[in-house]
Amino acid sequence: MTGWDAPDAEQEELREHYLRHLRAHADGMWRECRPEHVTASALVVDGAGERVLLTLHRTIGLWLQLGGHCERGDKTLAGAALREATEESGLSGLTIDPVPVRLSRHEILAGGCAGTYHLDVQFLVTAAAATAYVVSEESHDLAWFGVDELPAGLDDSVRQLVASGLR
Repeated sequence: MTGWDAPDAEQEELREHYLRHLRAHADGMWRECRPEHVTASALVVDGAGERVLLTLHRTIGLWLQLGGHCERGDKTLAGAALREATEESGLSGLTIDPVPVRLSRHEILAGGCAGTYHLDVQFLVTAAAATAYVVSEESHDLAWFGVDELPAGLDDSVRQLVASGLR
C-alpha cells in the first residue's frame, strides 16, 4: 500500500486511511480487529476481458466480486485475493495482477462482521480459458456476466470495480 499510486484523490484518501489503520492496529489485517479490518478481493475476468465472474453472496444476497478475509498464512494481499478467488470459484489457473485496482471501504450489515467496516483491497484476476467454476458454500450462485450486461441491483462499488479493472 505504501508504494501504490492511487488513480485519484478519493482513492489516495482511502490509501492514507488504510495505512493509518494499519499503523494504529497491530491486528488490523484480521477479522477480529474492530471497528474495521483489511480484506482482499478479486475481480475475476475471462481472458478476453469481456466477462466478469460474480458470486451471489449467501449472507447478504447480492452479486459481488470474490474475496474475503486475510488469513495468517497469507504473505501478501494479492495472495489473499487469489486464494479467496480460487476457493470461492474452484477455478484453476487463475493469475493475478499484484497491483491493486482500487480500494473500497464499506460497512458490513450482516453476518459475523456486522457493524464493522471492511477496508477492501481489490485486484484483477484473469481466468484461464475453458475452466469450469464450482459454487462454494459461501455462495448461492456464481455466474459470468458481460461487462456491459451486469445484473440488476448490483452495488455501485462493484460497478466501479468493473469499470476500473477493465480500463
